[in-house]
Amino acid sequence: MRDASIVAAFDFDGTISTTDSLRVFVRSTVGTPRFLLGALLASVWLMGAALRLVDRGTAKAAFLRATVGGRHRHQLDADAQRFVQDRLPSLLRPEMLARVRQHRALGHRVVLVSASPGLYLRPWAASVGFETVLCTELAFDAQDRFAGVFGKPNCWGPEKVRRLEAWWGQTPPRVLFAYGDSRGDKEMAERADHAWIRGQGKLMPLTDADAPERSA
Repeated sequence: MRDASIVAAFDFDGTISTTDSLRVFVRSTVGTPRFLLGALLASVWLMGAALRLVDRGTAKAAFLRATVGGRHRHQLDADAQRFVQDRLPSLLRPEMLARVRQHRALGHRVVLVSASPGLYLRPWAASVGFETVLCTELAFDAQDRFAGVFGKPNCWGPEKVRRLEAWWGQTPPRVLFAYGDSRGDKEMAERADHAWIRGQGKLMPLTDADAPERSA
């Protein structure tokens, strides 16, 4: 029986996937020469983000603008479908997919919360049973081409919590599980009743974790 009062929120990159899926997506879409050129063109922003002088979202948008900027939505959708079918499966962690299935078998609501774009996350997430995807969204211009900016703020750090709270609105979960792997998941982990960060211990047994007690 479904228990809508329990929510499991999963980060994607480094948590469900073994690496940064956005870099793999861009490289497989435009090829290595264009990928490297884009990284060079966006290097000022990327270095600024690494030094915490530039917002991560600004740097990410600059990189995408230099690599897939101006690409038509239909072409990007086709690129995303091909990536989901041909490349993404090899990047996934079987044990985390099993964890998603465990939550679903217990009737919990599962939601993907990621800084990567919904362009490819949304079709993938639907195929494995996620109820919704909260992520970074690309913006398109009047000609339906990628405008090189985001339609919503980069879904990282505090933005993950804002997206979750907006999603559940006036009916917050009785119990929130959060799964992550990096600094970008810190606020989501702190908001959760049960949090797991990769590299900081084993996954908690779900049968012992239904009580609403904070363990992050």
